[in-house]
Amino acid sequence: MYTIESNGPLLVARQTQRAARARVTEFSEEALLVKAVRHGEREAFAKLYSLYAPMVHGILLARVPWGEVDDLVQDVFLVALKKLNTLRDDAAFGAWLAMIARNRAMDFHRRKRETEELSDDLATQGSYEADREAANVLEVICGLPEAYRETLVLRLVEGMTGPEIADRTGLTPASVRVNLHRGMKLLREKLGMEGRL
Repeated sequence: MYTIESNGPLLVARQTQRAARARVTEFSEEALLVKAVRHGEREAFAKLYSLYAPMVHGILLARVPWGEVDDLVQDVFLVALKKLNTLRDDAAFGAWLAMIARNRAMDFHRRKRETEELSDDLATQGSYEADREAANVLEVICGLPEAYRETLVLRLVEGMTGPEIADRTGLTPASVRVNLHRGMKLLREKLGMEGRL
């Protein structure tokens, strides 16, 4: 029921489609919401949005500048709403939405616009330093391998648990645990915090 894939130095165990589908159908609430959206119920789409917005936000945050993430989250959900008729399996909505988010991030980098950084004297001292520190840590996370980057952002920034990450992205719980463990180890090394929890 599992296949082992090589992603460079990382081995990832993924469930076969049948096993993943069986696991996802346990969460039939999402599948029922997708069916309701297909029948024009806007409230159902709002519920899907609240369930999956943290995942989409985390995936994008791991791939694009943080100032662009909120707009891109909206774009991802608009694309999902427009293309919902192409989704073959309602129970696979989370993994499908995650792929749309990853593709949207790649599209963003293809059409990257020139930007200019604001000078430090334009910012206020108060929350600016905390924001700068968070931005620096996020920059370190974004320098990690992709498998670690995404799971770390979903866990540390979005506050999702390991099982939630697995359910929403289609990864196995074991892969999420391994990616979080190895990603945290690399992050601690990069931040000079090897001896700390």
